[in-house]
Amino acid sequence: MRDHPNSLRSVILTGLFAAIIYIGIFILRIPIPAMVGRPFIHFGNTLAALAVLFLGFRNGTLAGVIGLGGFDILNGYAATSWLTMLEVLVVAIVIESLFRFFDYQDHRKQIIIIAIAAGATKIFTSYCTSIIEALMVGTSFKTAIVASFLSLPATVINSISTAICVPLLYFLLKKVLLAAHFSN
Repeated sequence: MRDHPNSLRSVILTGLFAAIIYIGIFILRIPIPAMVGRPFIHFGNTLAALAVLFLGFRNGTLAGVIGLGGFDILNGYAATSWLTMLEVLVVAIVIESLFRFFDYQDHRKQIIIIAIAAGATKIFTSYCTSIIEALMVGTSFKTAIVASFLSLPATVINSISTAICVPLLYFLLKKVLLAAHFSN
């Protein structure tokens, strides 16, 4: 499934995944009240995880950074878009490390473990990001820690949806991409 990162197919799929990630956040988002930031429920993290699994670390991360970071830049989150891009990088490192550990075997059990790890990593990175965001606006460190913890519900929901949706969508998309690959 993973072509050479500079092949035309990989470049096209990277752009396609970036666009799908952006659209997936733009169209399907549900705002959640929080003490820090303006979090919302979306499927961008799920789609970014799928991009890394299908395209490899470099192109998958690039698609996630463009899709999630681009959304932030164009929709009122530009000041903290660099944190979103950093989160994508950390989650992609975890996904790729686990996939490599499993020798790129994509049995259901391995993909489920990767999806759960991606969701858990996202909770951790979002918590750290919320602390940084609170500190950026002048909140004291102690208050930032508490407020960031209280702002985690949207992230937990997104992480649970990532853990559930990645395995489901992975095997569905794998069939579609294999069918498209062999029809050439």
